[in-house]
This record gives sequence, structure tokens and C-alpha cells, in this order.
Amino acid sequence: MKIGDRPMPYLGGCDMDYKLELVLIPVSDVDRAKKFYLEQAGFVLIVDTPIGPEQRVVQVVPPGSECAIGFGTGLTSAAPGAAQGLHLVVSDILAARAELTGRGVAVTPVRHLEAGAWVDGPHPGRANYESFADFTDPDGNIWILQEVDRSKTEQGSD
Repeated sequence: MKIGDRPMPYLGGCDMDYKLELVLIPVSDVDRAKKFYLEQAGFVLIVDTPIGPEQRVVQVVPPGSECAIGFGTGLTSAAPGAAQGLHLVVSDILAARAELTGRGVAVTPVRHLEAGAWVDGPHPGRANYESFADFTDPDGNIWILQEVDRSKTEQGSD
């Protein structure tokens, strides 16, 4: 079993692959959320359809992801903004932050942990899973950028 190109120890005794395909997030205004995710966050629209008299489903996909984000009306009883800590893995956190801020998204400065305390800037060695930044959608759902596989970005720039 692998996660991306990384081998993963086989744990849990399952023979079946369980692929995460969709994560629902609660929003208060579907059109405002759709505009944010498409125009500012740069996600790709895959579904926008009514499914009943008081229900609508919108699904968007972050660039490069196989997991869609869903929102709409009549889909969840969770309060808008209740999704906290959704991770978007990127190979270059500084470039990702620059791209999002250039599209009008308010993204926190990049930070990393040193001796249990947050320090500004990316991890000095750009180690996997060590650099973070975050942003929120208009309802306050929190997204965390996390840098992984920085070496792929460096190899691509040669």
C-alpha cells in the first residue's frame, strides 16, 4: 500500500482500498462559497445541481487533488464554519501562499515549529510536514496548507 509514492505499512487487516472522494463543508451561502472556491482558491467545479426542492449540491476539487469538497443546501446540519483543519498538501508552501494571496485570499504567514513554539517562515530544511499556513473561506471553515515533497518542486525547476 502506498500514499502517493510513499510506501505505507499494511495495518488494519483490510484488503479493500478505501478512497476518500468527498468531504462536505457547511456554508451559509452556496453562491458566495462557490465564487470563493472557484475564483479565489482556484478550485475546479465538477458538480452544481439541484437534487430536490430545497437541496443543491456543489462539488469542487482543489488543483491536483482526487478528493472533492462538497457544499450546498440541505446537505449537513453542521454550522457554517465548523470544518476546521482541512489540509491541502503542497510541494512549495511559499509559492502556494503567493498564488492564493495573489488571487485575493487572506493567508497567514508561513510558520513552522521549533522546540514546541511557532516560528515565522518555512522550516529551515524545508522538511516534509513541517511548514504551515492557513486561510478561511467566507464562513470561517479553516484550511491548512502543509508542505510535503519539496524535492519534487526543486527537481522540476532544474
